[in-house]
Amino acid sequence: MLTRRKIFSLAIPIVLAQAATATTGIADTFAMGRFGDKADLAAVAIAAVAYSFIYWGFGFLRMSTTGLAAQANGRGDAPEVRATLLRALMLGAAIGAALFLLSPLLRWLTFAAFAGTEHVETLAAGYFNARIFGAPAYLMGLGITGWLIGTGKTGQMLAVQIVMNSVNVGLDIWFVAGLHLGPTGIGAGTAIAEWTALAFGLVLVRGGFKAPARLWERARLVALFSANRDIMIRTLALVFSFGWFVRSGTLIGTAATAGNEVLLQFITVSAFVLDGFAFVAEKEAGEAYGAGDSKRLGRAMRLTSEFAFGFGALFALTYFLGGGWLIRAFIADPEARRAALDFLPFCAAVPIIGVAAWQLDGLFLGTTQGRALRTAGLISAALYLATDMALRPVWGNAGVWTAFLMMYAYRAAALGWFVPGLFRGLSRPPVPAA
Repeated sequence: MLTRRKIFSLAIPIVLAQAATATTGIADTFAMGRFGDKADLAAVAIAAVAYSFIYWGFGFLRMSTTGLAAQANGRGDAPEVRATLLRALMLGAAIGAALFLLSPLLRWLTFAAFAGTEHVETLAAGYFNARIFGAPAYLMGLGITGWLIGTGKTGQMLAVQIVMNSVNVGLDIWFVAGLHLGPTGIGAGTAIAEWTALAFGLVLVRGGFKAPARLWERARLVALFSANRDIMIRTLALVFSFGWFVRSGTLIGTAATAGNEVLLQFITVSAFVLDGFAFVAEKEAGEAYGAGDSKRLGRAMRLTSEFAFGFGALFALTYFLGGGWLIRAFIADPEARRAALDFLPFCAAVPIIGVAAWQLDGLFLGTTQGRALRTAGLISAALYLATDMALRPVWGNAGVWTAFLMMYAYRAAALGWFVPGLFRGLSRPPVPAA
């Protein structure tokens, strides 16, 4: 039976791995800040943001793999558990190879979107061209991460991330400080770290290759591609929403943009932690759904949500009481500091308001209900856009933040609409239609 102790033991490695993921970008920035100049920093920032958006769009490789592996595990279908891993690895390799071949076009689109000097663009191209070699490894790694979560091996997932970060930090220092390779060295170090992490991950999951797996069953392939398609659409809707939030701030003014960006980092930190419980919800909900056990599914969501709301409340209180000190300590510009302080209460509310959306994401990702995720994502993005356009002209940045908070409420409400049908459908095979 699922217990609170088990949930905590599964969530902690995920939380630590998420925190380790965040340090990758910090290490790159530190290396350039310490051993480069402002042009080097700008180049890494531009190219790294581009990769973040590109890779985020393929996050379905992690999400669908977690759900499908957990469901197969819940049914006691060991061959399908192995097949889920192998399909994810093959799909990740194929997409990674395609990105490598399309890299000249992707690089052109990146530089068209970001206005930079010729010198900065040259430096950014060095980073971009070096890091693209790691694309297949990174995307295959998403499959391994999803499979490890889906099978409950979250400690091994943490180990993979530690290996990647350790190699990345070491190579950052060697390539930049020792060999003076600049942004190209940062990109190369990250690519090598991604291949190293993949090799280590493949060793950890080698048990998935022990027996023949049913790789080419039509129904399973349809389920995989259907889930991936719908999750990708949902993810792009989220990317659009966050991009619109940043854009709305720029329409208010420079100070609002800077203040909003700082507060967005607060939200990112809390999301890293709270995602730990959403990931556990994916795994446990998937197993319960695969077993066709509605009581087990309900218990999984109730217990994981208890932790999520508890930690969400803790984050909200911490930001409300201590966020001002952090803002005053780290923001020198008085106008940006004022903007961040003024809207800190809105930021502090996100870990509470957003929990329901994040946990329901976990529920529907774990049960691979792609259509529900896609529909809810599109609806919430449309409603958020309309709310922002209505409130921003009247309330300024307060309208921007009010609409942003409503976006989380829209996501939760839209997903909540599908919950009764999900429980009623437990008696049917958990394979989404194309």
